[in-house]
Amino acid sequence: MKIAIYGAGGVGAYFGGRLARAGADVHLLARGAHLEALRRDGLRVDSVRGDFEVELPVTDDPDSIGSCDYVLFAVKSFDTTAAARELEPLLDEETAVVSLQNGLDNEEKLAGVIGEDRVMGGVAYVFSTIAEPGRIEQTGGPASITFGELDGTRSERAERLLEQCERADEMSAELSTSIRIELWEKAAFICAQAGMTAATRLPLGEIRDTDESWRTYRRLVEEVCSVARATDIELPADTVSRWMAFAEGLDADAYSSLHYDMTHGKPMELEALHGTVVRKARENDVAVPTTEAVYAILRPWTVRNRRESE
Repeated sequence: MKIAIYGAGGVGAYFGGRLARAGADVHLLARGAHLEALRRDGLRVDSVRGDFEVELPVTDDPDSIGSCDYVLFAVKSFDTTAAARELEPLLDEETAVVSLQNGLDNEEKLAGVIGEDRVMGGVAYVFSTIAEPGRIEQTGGPASITFGELDGTRSERAERLLEQCERADEMSAELSTSIRIELWEKAAFICAQAGMTAATRLPLGEIRDTDESWRTYRRLVEEVCSVARATDIELPADTVSRWMAFAEGLDADAYSSLHYDMTHGKPMELEALHGTVVRKARENDVAVPTTEAVYAILRPWTVRNRRESE
């Protein structure tokens, strides 16, 4: 099985490395210093589930890889459209491009470029980042991916990918026939975790210990769920309580990638998360005052970081 990892950052490289160790023919696509380090030293992963190193083919040129069975698409959401335009050399008639990104509109953007029949939705649950060029640090999280066809069918290509994932150590996978629900469920958690840690610039533990802030965290989850249901996404009734219980169990020093990007002058995924929720809320006449407030607080940082990174 030939798999390209488009966006070999914390998420893509972690799962790509695990799949390669399980026998898949994995090719990484990366850029800059990270690319050079991967070429020189191979992929190094420092993980709470066990450190490992693996030599993988790595390039910045999709043409040098050729067509693949699967593309795990893990670029930042603000790069989705531009990156989608570079996918053609990796595709044939049967290729599935599986988005493992944060946000609610990535699959739509991908489909607009490469066609909906090639796109599968996906969510990744793992806390990992590029610690330094060529080295990924995985600090927690379930280390799992859930994916599925956008039309809810249980396809042969999805089953094959599931079988390959199940061969890999220290990662789990699930094939969903309701992936759009999974995407909104994850967004409900991410909007709260990312929004509050970025807006306060404090770790989760201090948010949990402050009653007003912890109630605001919950309201963010609730508002995303309200918007989802207004768009005919039938979220489970216990979505809010499950995410709050999950957040209760996270390490007190947990932050979010949105906080990291904000505080390190990097482009932020605010538009794909809170921005999309606010827009869909307005389209469906749903009140989301807490999400709007967090979006307004963080929007100037998004503009500033994008300008300074160009």
